[in-house]
Amino acid sequence: MLSCGNLRKQTADETAVAQPVGPAFCADSAYQYCQAQCDFGPRVMNSVAHDQCEQWIIAKFKSFGMEVMAQKADLKGYDGTILHSTNIIASYKPELSERVLLCAHWDSRPWADNDPDEANHKKPVMAANDGASGVAVMLEVARLLSADTLGIGVDFICFDAEDWGVPQWSDATDDGNSWALGAQYWSANLHRKGYKPRFGILLDMVGGQGAQFYKEGMSLQYASNVVDKVWRAAQVVGFGSLFPTQTGGYITDDHIPVNTKAKIPTIDIIPYYPNCEQSSFGPTWHTVNDDMAHIDKNTLQVVGQTMIQVLYSE
Repeated sequence: MLSCGNLRKQTADETAVAQPVGPAFCADSAYQYCQAQCDFGPRVMNSVAHDQCEQWIIAKFKSFGMEVMAQKADLKGYDGTILHSTNIIASYKPELSERVLLCAHWDSRPWADNDPDEANHKKPVMAANDGASGVAVMLEVARLLSADTLGIGVDFICFDAEDWGVPQWSDATDDGNSWALGAQYWSANLHRKGYKPRFGILLDMVGGQGAQFYKEGMSLQYASNVVDKVWRAAQVVGFGSLFPTQTGGYITDDHIPVNTKAKIPTIDIIPYYPNCEQSSFGPTWHTVNDDMAHIDKNTLQVVGQTMIQVLYSE
């Protein structure tokens, strides 16, 4: 595991083999940010825990010198429930026109509908991995940027209302539109007129044990050049084995409306477990076991250092 130091290296020859650049990502720090979110309890829409975590995330980004705005919207869930949603947008160097987007969802699944025990199917998910991990990686990247200099702007968007999709036990038809509600709203109502970053990267479930990040199918369809960029970065920092070159599944996730509505080429870094009987997303997906006991600092390190490499290579 990398220490929490600095990896920046310089080469006199531009044709030299790519080397690690930028500060060292600190997995211990990201782990604590993940834990802090879970300490509020499941961040289910319209809950006290959700509101408290919202304020915590905003305060953390502000503490790193980011300009933060909260995009509020009342969105309708698949069952007609009005969801009081907040997309949290934190910007590093907002004055710069050249920008990169990092995003993740921060809400928790209200129902553990993929749990092996049917008695748990209507219990909320703690969402340590499926929610908190992506935000934790972004917070650690923001912390590192606050103490360093980067020549481009970075926007961190925490999408809300991603995980209110039709549960498996429901008779409702799932056409895919009940998911990623916050991202759908933001993509149709951009926080800045004419917002057009170079590209976007979605971080979803980036802290799980045994995770590997295959190339997601829709990402290849919409932004294959960004996939290539990220997978090359993983190779450079020594984590190519956890970013296999094979294609995984085709996923309905926050990156879909960002590509189709906002027209921002965006990829999804999401795990693929080809041999997991419980789910190709891993054994804890949408179960009561998606908790801190199943978060791996090494996975956070792999994804976080890869993000640093991408940003500092721009």
